[in-house]
Amino acid sequence: MNWAETFRSGLDAIRAHRLRSGLTMLGIVIGVSSVILTVGLGLGAQDEVRRQIDALGSNLLIVSPGSSTSQSGVRGGFGSAVTLTLADASSLATHSVAPDIAAVAPVTTDSLALTAGTTNWTTNLVGTTTTWPSVRSRTVSAGRFLTEDEVTGAADVVVLGSATASELFSFGNPVGREVTVGGSPMTVVGVLEPTGASAESSSEDDLAIVPIGTAKRVTGSATAAVSTIYVEAASADSLSAAHQEITALLLNLHGVDATEPDFSIATQESLLETANATNRTLTILLGGVAAISLLVGGIGVMNIMLVAVTERVREIGLRKALGATPAAIRRQFLVEAGVLGTVGGVVGVGVGIAGAFLLPGLLDQPVSVSVVATVAAIGVALAIGLGFGVYPAGRAARLTPIDALRSE
Repeated sequence: MNWAETFRSGLDAIRAHRLRSGLTMLGIVIGVSSVILTVGLGLGAQDEVRRQIDALGSNLLIVSPGSSTSQSGVRGGFGSAVTLTLADASSLATHSVAPDIAAVAPVTTDSLALTAGTTNWTTNLVGTTTTWPSVRSRTVSAGRFLTEDEVTGAADVVVLGSATASELFSFGNPVGREVTVGGSPMTVVGVLEPTGASAESSSEDDLAIVPIGTAKRVTGSATAAVSTIYVEAASADSLSAAHQEITALLLNLHGVDATEPDFSIATQESLLETANATNRTLTILLGGVAAISLLVGGIGVMNIMLVAVTERVREIGLRKALGATPAAIRRQFLVEAGVLGTVGGVVGVGVGIAGAFLLPGLLDQPVSVSVVATVAAIGVALAIGLGFGVYPAGRAARLTPIDALRSE
């Protein structure tokens, strides 16, 4: 019996028991589709994290204050100290001192209520300079951003995030209209382009940006301290050099030792790695559960092939009596098992891809179909079919013609 006859015979045997074959493949279909969707959800989550972190700005380094210790000895977390100042930001922006730094944007943040007519909304008040949109890779969709004169003169102007603008002004263009920030009337000069990025408790589109001097006046701050300094490196290749320049300069300005710095520096890659570590762990965990589904499907294939051997004992005996070799018998049953695994894998891939298109609308979570995972899933399905078909095929090949023909 050649390979063509073997395949034809195997397909005929599968078609003869369509319902049983379909139920056998169901376990593999579920397992393969689960693997594709699990990996897709994990990759989608990582892509979403990268998109949100990229929304912070390109080649970005985030300099935050260190921790503080109260008089009672209670230590605060990172960012609780007041160690960064406008003078630090000005020094970092000096090209001769830090040649690998392209731009610097000092920031103060606070939570304040904004009022427009009878509508009010509490949002993040961000005090900064004209370099903020460049460093943070943000653009203005309407109006303009802050000017140098407005920052220098602490003017009563504000740029709203898209979400903040929609909350305060339900219709019409907000530019040119007035909002009250902390009791001070301010003119809206621009609205930021939405990014869709958000953290656990805040959105990058829900904020109000004012000159840094205006923010300090409104919040009643009399110090030159800033909450964060955003630094844009000259290029992606110079991130490491910019990191070293920031560290060396701030250690020198603050008069502290490198072993106990009073500031911390985070990069996009470190943020991305931290966020994706959890996603990878969950993906591996869920992928393991999906792999168990594939294992169950393989056991189903073995079970059905054993049943097929039992049902076709006389057929096997007749084939052997007519000259079929044990290898030909073994090959026939392996082909049947392989076809069940492959078809189940292909159908499972189809179900998984269909789910990848449907789930984002239901879960509000992106799903990325991995070509590698898809091809691997089909290969694993075929391997499972063949692997779990080895024992039934070997059992069929070991039957002697006289015993097979004599069985009822």
